[in-house]
Amino acid sequence: MVYDAVIIGGGACGLMCSAQAGLLGKRTLLLERNDKLGAKILISGGGRCNFTNLHTSPTNFISENPNFLHSVFSRWSVEDTLSFFRCYGGIIGEEKTLGQLFPKSNKAKDVVSMFSKLMYETHQDVWLQTEVRSVEKLDGGYSVHLLRQGVEERLHCSKLVIASGGLPVGKLGASDLALRVARHFGLSVVPTAPALVPLTITGKDADWYASLAGNSIFARVFNSKISFEENILFTHWGLSGPAILQISSYWRPGDTFTIDLLPKFRLEELIKTERSLGGKRTVGQLLQGYFTRKFVDALAKFIPVHVKIASLSKVDAKLIIDVVHRFPVKPAGDKGYDKAEVMRGGVSTTELNAGTLESKRYPGLYFGGEAVDITGWLGGFNFQWAWSSGHAIAQDL
Repeated sequence: MVYDAVIIGGGACGLMCSAQAGLLGKRTLLLERNDKLGAKILISGGGRCNFTNLHTSPTNFISENPNFLHSVFSRWSVEDTLSFFRCYGGIIGEEKTLGQLFPKSNKAKDVVSMFSKLMYETHQDVWLQTEVRSVEKLDGGYSVHLLRQGVEERLHCSKLVIASGGLPVGKLGASDLALRVARHFGLSVVPTAPALVPLTITGKDADWYASLAGNSIFARVFNSKISFEENILFTHWGLSGPAILQISSYWRPGDTFTIDLLPKFRLEELIKTERSLGGKRTVGQLLQGYFTRKFVDALAKFIPVHVKIASLSKVDAKLIIDVVHRFPVKPAGDKGYDKAEVMRGGVSTTELNAGTLESKRYPGLYFGGEAVDITGWLGGFNFQWAWSSGHAIAQDL
């Protein structure tokens, strides 16, 4: 069989690329390392798949060149995604929070089934349990060295799409293939790191965090670059929850960030109001109107929770306000790729054509999805990038 392109990776980008190519009357061969397609899609959002976000724009992404996204998103928008899912899968998006859209059925398998059906109907071929070992340049194309169900093979193609994802979640077949291929061809790679990942705390405060494991608080987490208002979750090893995952993408080892534990209120005003009423309650009693008893007791390590409001000195009042609204955190590290949602960094956008994602130096070689230096926020943004990049590549095959 002669194919218009070979696609490496049966995740979101690879599936979209193959499906879109099929709709254009092209034939592709998709190579997938696992024994099924869309492994990461199936576990996303707790098996519900937050497949896009209504508020998607380049500002929701981290990259050395976020403007690169303008061209791709102009060719395939959130509206295009919604129309595509509705038309070919009968999948209706339902907003949960902050623009996050899930299938109304709450089943991620519906997304994978849609792509499998569409690829079957458009005669796209799929080889499962196929591990790509290396890629070489040939005159007029590329040679792919692979291990297919235990047997080594080589196949040649004129166009090759690398949609093999990034390094997170090794048990789902994560691979550094895209990075290895890029480096092998001398392409620039932006340094990679886990992103959207829980953060660890060690040292003198480690036991304090561990004692609060399981407690969740709505908070504002911020640094000099960015701010997020969502829940944080205390764990036995540090911090997790949506707001922490978000800020982790902007965190580097050695950095400190700040947590406003009470972002919807001004503690200074609450104390002032309490004083006007006589200030008979203690600091702890005041805070129990906003936090759990367990959390207030834990704050006793940092602030005088047993002092009555009426007796608070200016120094103590400032201390309490600073701790609640400007709680400093200096993580020791992160939980690594196995717990990360995505990878930060990847193949530099300077190496790729903004409209097609084809290599500027190697015609017929494309990179899409997580392999590229485009990292979205939590909440469906990374899926939208995968759909949009897969579509962009398919138009050029």
